[in-house]
Amino acid sequence: MCHSSSARLLVPVVLIAAAASLYAANPRPAQSVSSSGTTEAQLVNMIRGKARAPEGSNGMRVGFQSFTTSFKLAPTSVSYSDYAVVRLLFEATRDKGFWNLNWDNTNMPPNSDNIWRQWQNMRKPSSVAPTATAECDELSALFAFLVERAGVRSVGLLWPTVNHTVAVWVLRPAAGPMVRVVVPTTQIFLEPTDFFGTNKFDPWRQKTIYEYTRREVPDSFEIPKPLFDFFIMQVDKYGGASDLTLQQLRYLRGAVLLKRSSPEDAAIDALKLRNGLGSGPAEDLAAFQNFAQDMRAGLPR
Repeated sequence: MCHSSSARLLVPVVLIAAAASLYAANPRPAQSVSSSGTTEAQLVNMIRGKARAPEGSNGMRVGFQSFTTSFKLAPTSVSYSDYAVVRLLFEATRDKGFWNLNWDNTNMPPNSDNIWRQWQNMRKPSSVAPTATAECDELSALFAFLVERAGVRSVGLLWPTVNHTVAVWVLRPAAGPMVRVVVPTTQIFLEPTDFFGTNKFDPWRQKTIYEYTRREVPDSFEIPKPLFDFFIMQVDKYGGASDLTLQQLRYLRGAVLLKRSSPEDAAIDALKLRNGLGSGPAEDLAAFQNFAQDMRAGLPR
């Protein structure tokens, strides 16, 4: 359930939390099919491996430094590899992120089953069209599920308002208090300057953050190869860029997915941003260039 311009029933947080707990306890995974090399388990394994490559990128290093400084964490108190996995999956699965998920009202249960059903039928992914449509609770569940499958613990869901859902990553440093990191899978109620770890939502508003352990799909769930390849290519193209660059690209991508801007206009805007960086970080320059090329090509190459 998410905020929208249309009138919606407001469900008390306690009822929503109870529903999430019920779905976690009684998983109803989407249909699985025989393995052929592009399964959910193989996607997760590749994401784990790909996250190690951006670890050395400027965007990931600066992001980690900003993250630890913001939360007053000693760099050695949190796993850099865990951070890389969480950040990478956040940017991939968020609304208008580089896996082209699109937010809209769906009135579906607070899990990602319907996203996987849409993905199962996606044979021709395009850089200028959504791969799936989902609400904030579905997107947050997808993120939490994939992070857990990638081996990072203590990610759950938070209801900062009665009609909105985000994810939260709970850290327990060996020294110091527990830390709750808000992972805003949409920009609803947020500004373009709000990134991963935003303080606009109070993560302590909810007494308990229950770790999301529901198995949305089995390891053998098969992802169509064109979509699987699209996901991996997008990680390679954008995973190492900075927070700011990824946010700027998110808004350009969103305008195209919502048909508020043409792909050509988005490409031109991306190249202007690239030129504005001068001799900036190579990963950011490449991300803007790749985005412009993708907009003009329409289909992943």
